Parts: sequence; C-alpha cells; structure tokens
Amino acid sequence: MFRKMIPKVVFIAIFSLALISGQAFADPVAQKDTAKKDLLETTAESAVLIAPDSGEVLFSKNPDQPLPMASVTKIMTLLLAVEAVEQGKARLEDKVVTSENAWGMGGSQIYLEPGEEFSFKEMLISVAVGSANDASVALAEQVEGSEEAFVQKMNERAKQLGCTATNFVNPTGLPAQGHHTSALDLARIMTECIKHPLFMQISGIYEYDLRGGDFKLWNTNKLLKWYNGVDAGKTGWTNEAKYCLASTCERDKLRLIAVVLGTPEPKSHFRESIKLFNYGFARYKSVYIEDSGKVVKVLPVEKGVQEKVGLLTSAKVSVIVKKGEEKGYQGRVETPERIAAPVKKGQKIGDYIVTRDNREVLRVPLVAENNIPKRSFVQQLNKTLRGVMQ
Repeated sequence: MFRKMIPKVVFIAIFSLALISGQAFADPVAQKDTAKKDLLETTAESAVLIAPDSGEVLFSKNPDQPLPMASVTKIMTLLLAVEAVEQGKARLEDKVVTSENAWGMGGSQIYLEPGEEFSFKEMLISVAVGSANDASVALAEQVEGSEEAFVQKMNERAKQLGCTATNFVNPTGLPAQGHHTSALDLARIMTECIKHPLFMQISGIYEYDLRGGDFKLWNTNKLLKWYNGVDAGKTGWTNEAKYCLASTCERDKLRLIAVVLGTPEPKSHFRESIKLFNYGFARYKSVYIEDSGKVVKVLPVEKGVQEKVGLLTSAKVSVIVKKGEEKGYQGRVETPERIAAPVKKGQKIGDYIVTRDNREVLRVPLVAENNIPKRSFVQQLNKTLRGVMQ
C-alpha cells in the first residue's frame, strides 16, 4: 500500500513546488525564446556584422573560427592590386600578358590564352565582377613578379591589418591545404578595401563587356541588385567552403560590413547577409558629425613657405549607437595654436573629439592637408625685409 502511494506523493510535491515558485516548470522553449529574443540566428558556420567607421562588432557567430573562404580570397588580391595603382607600381592602362601559369587555372575564369593581353583595369574588373581565377593570377604576377611573391605579400598585408586566423596559399581561393581565414579577419580586410575608391568602383560594377562585347561578365554579388545600399563585395563557393560572401552596405550615412562563411545551399549567402544587414539597420543609427577628408580648421605655420595649413579629418567622424540613444553627442577640435615648418602631408596635428555627457567616446586624428617646406635663409630674409618696408 505504501509503495503504491509514493508516486502520488511525489507528484503532489512537484505540483506544489511549481505553484509556490510561480510556474518554475514553465515551457522551456518559451524560456529559451525569451532569453534569445534580441539575438539573430544564422545558418552560416561563421558570421560577423561590423560598423567599419568604429570597428564595433554588432553581431558575431564563431567570428575567429578558421575556415576556407573560396573566392572571397580575392578581396585581398584586389586590395593589393588597387594599392599597387595608388603607389605608382602599376597603371590602369598597363598591358598584362597572360602566362602559362595563369592560363592553367581552373574554376571560374575568362578563358585567357597564353600570351593574351588585357589592360590592368580589365584584369581588375574580371576579378571583381567575374571572379576570374586566371585574371587573379595574371594580376598577381604583374604586381609582384610571381604568384608566390604575391601570396607572401597577401599574408604580410593580412598581418598588418590585424588578421589572426588568416593564411593565404593562392590569390584565387581555389581549394588548398592551409588556405583559411575567419569572418572577423575578412571584415578587417574589407574595412581596408572600402577606403579605396578604385576598389569600390570596380567592385560595384554589375555587368561588363569584355573582348569587345563577345564575353559578358555578370557580377556574382547579386546583392548589388537585390538589397538597397549594397555597393561592393565578393562571393565565393567551393565544396569545402560552401557559400561565402563579404559585402558592404550604406544607408542614411550608416555603413555596415557583413561576412558569412559556410552557408549551406545556393543563394543562402545572400539570404544570410540580408539577415545581418536587416538586423543592423533595424537596431543601429549613425550619429554623423563630419565626413572624412574635410578641412575643419586652418592653422598658422611658422617659418613655412606657406603661412597656413588646413587640417583634415583622417576618417569619418561618426558614432554608431542604438536607435533612441543618438542625442547628446558633441564634437570639438583640439589642436595647437600654431605649428612650425616643415609640415608633411598627412602629419597628425590634432584631434576631433566627440563627447557625450562630458565623456569622450571618439577621437579622430586631424592631419595636414599638404606639404609645407621650411623657408630657406633667403626666403626668410626677404619676408623680414618686406615686413620692415610695409
């Protein structure tokens, strides 16, 4: 009899505890949903959403996990090629001759023939728009003399940008042992890419006629058409990497970068990137104060061939905040009263400081607009004499 009563006693005890504790045994799924109501779920193996102006990570999932990234590799290839143009190592009109090595690349390509020539610009566009592996290798060889030397430069540049989970083995993203990166590292690389107007220009081209219109290139980044504000990015796919995408979008002066790696099925890298962008634009806002490269103050220059120098903002002065928290931000310029020559273009001379409730939240360096050499003895003497005679 006693044994038969035990289950009933246990049930009554459990039921009583539930009443006393105020539904201690509530639906566990509902509890989980409540705890995660503000979080975003993604099918990507790894993903990040960042605000590049501040570097703030707005969302992440396994952000530091090393993974293959397929042709998203090419954002680094493009970055180095664009920087070569800016540094004068290459010109857009330079002729790039296809080598046997470049011709032998498989995967996506523009079917270059050995000895075939295209301009440096057309090769850039073929990589950015058509994700051409053969053009990637041709560019690499043109910039650094060999594919191997270019890959070494890719890894050096990655370290300079603070990448910790990245190792490049080729400039294409074709499967190779040891070729990997992380979503956060790709966001770091993309943050640098978007600073270069030439990268943004070629990455934003949706279609391009090659070989006089006989070969049409269509951009693999369909978000350029599918999502308002997307203006650059690079897709990737291999069996090993699955579907990948690094892209950037700007709306109402808020720029975001989204990276997804290892999404499972066709078009899922677009879908998951849209999720990230929707999440960011729904929750965050940019408190815009000044644009990058704007003269915000002019300083007197002592003993310079020019008597004044403009001070430029070295980056956009803006703060990323949650919507509803955008009030109360103020900016001020902090500089010396004057500066002595010589002055070098890009030299840091002051800061643009943003505060809220008297607390500093952002500091952007102010830099010299141009070079101002120091006056020679003769120039200084002439200036002194002119001053005396006036």
